[in-house]
Amino acid sequence: MFRNFKAYRPLQVARFVKTLFKGQIHIEGIGSFEFDEGKLLMPNKENRKMLSVMSEVNQHIRQLSAMPA
Repeated sequence: MFRNFKAYRPLQVARFVKTLFKGQIHIEGIGSFEFDEGKLLMPNKENRKMLSVMSEVNQHIRQLSAMPA
């Protein structure tokens, strides 16, 4: 599954990644990411902004997983 986000909203991205579990996303102005097993994977490039986004989204995913249903 591929999704294009026009704006970076970490919680919205985290919910999408957690729900679909595997696929690709693109965040305009930041770049493209792959995700597997419900979390964003390390980007191929050493781009600090992409690393920061990956870390922040994965942190939101962990918080979502810890919340009771």
